[in-house]
Amino acid sequence: MPHATQPIDELLRQATAAHTVPGVAAMAATSDGVLYAGAFGTRSLATDAPMTLDTVCWIASMTKAVTTVAAMQLVEQGRLRLDAPVQQWVQNLAAPQVLEGFDAAGTPQLRPATRPITLRHLLTHTAGFGYDMWNAPLARYHEVTGLPRVNSGTLAALRLPLLFDPGERWNYGINIDWAGQVVEAVSGMRLDQYVQAHICAPLAMHDTVFRLSLTQQTRLASVHQRGADGNLQPVSFAMPPEPECIMGGGGLYSTAPDYLQFAQMLLHGGSWHGAQILRPDTVALMAQNHIGDLAVTPMQTVAPARSRDADFFPGMPQKWGLSFLINTAQAPTGRAAGSLAWAGLGNTYFWIDRSTGVCGVFLTQILPFFDEAAIALFRAYETALYQSIAG
Repeated sequence: MPHATQPIDELLRQATAAHTVPGVAAMAATSDGVLYAGAFGTRSLATDAPMTLDTVCWIASMTKAVTTVAAMQLVEQGRLRLDAPVQQWVQNLAAPQVLEGFDAAGTPQLRPATRPITLRHLLTHTAGFGYDMWNAPLARYHEVTGLPRVNSGTLAALRLPLLFDPGERWNYGINIDWAGQVVEAVSGMRLDQYVQAHICAPLAMHDTVFRLSLTQQTRLASVHQRGADGNLQPVSFAMPPEPECIMGGGGLYSTAPDYLQFAQMLLHGGSWHGAQILRPDTVALMAQNHIGDLAVTPMQTVAPARSRDADFFPGMPQKWGLSFLINTAQAPTGRAAGSLAWAGLGNTYFWIDRSTGVCGVFLTQILPFFDEAAIALFRAYETALYQSIAG
């Protein structure tokens, strides 16, 4: 008996008709294949161009899982080791400094880190790096030093101090951008070239790119900013077309069908449609808790225009695998405990529920991150999907 997905269509159609979100493309699959595919609303409220399944979106930090898969391919080959200091591959990480504060004149006070950074630290966000939008000291560090921000596409943007010694706690930050630099150093390829050759091409992810073609630009959704009055306005946004540094933490564009291919590969233990991207034991390793007794903590904003406070599962202990958030109990949506997930700054979301055998993707283009209306719609979409599976 086919799954009843008409309620999902109606849910997303109503949200876009009310301009709760400008447009949304959503897909999901079970172990048997695609369960749901739908696109509603507009790519831009300025043009009313329709949102379609092949609409290209900036997926921001959903890039991190792709870069991590690249790194884990090199781990499988014995060319990288999770617990080896990464300074042997990337000299810029050879002498990390910890930001202790600022003196009376506003000068940053730094000290050497007590231990080296490993690949595991980078992939689990325990190296000590952060993002300025969720960390006031880093925001101040940018202001007093003039250091460019990560969306500048410059290597200088990655030269931030640590907030604590590697391994001491979990803190979301530019770690996977550095992991991308490690992949480049070990593979001898630019990250965009490596990802294309070893992940996107084998999985037929033709619209997942760091640099948009002219054709892809015609299908690009605009990023919209939620104003204080609750209304959405398109804003000018683009990643640098010729970056000095390929940002493995947030530089990709993609589509719902493309990213579902990637999620299905992980759902199926590393292989999909005849392409083996990872071994099953590697995927199982990535899905384990790699931060031990440390906790994933809520991300508290210091830049409300870019992000709201973000806590995916309030009141639930949350863990981190190798580039994935792990919920330790069943979610209210129906997502099983131990599932893998993450998101992108423009309110793009995905999850991989290996226990139930379902994965899903939800793409819209709104700032700030964790927009109240967007996250509510995503959770309603996920809930409706699990209800359709149940029957």
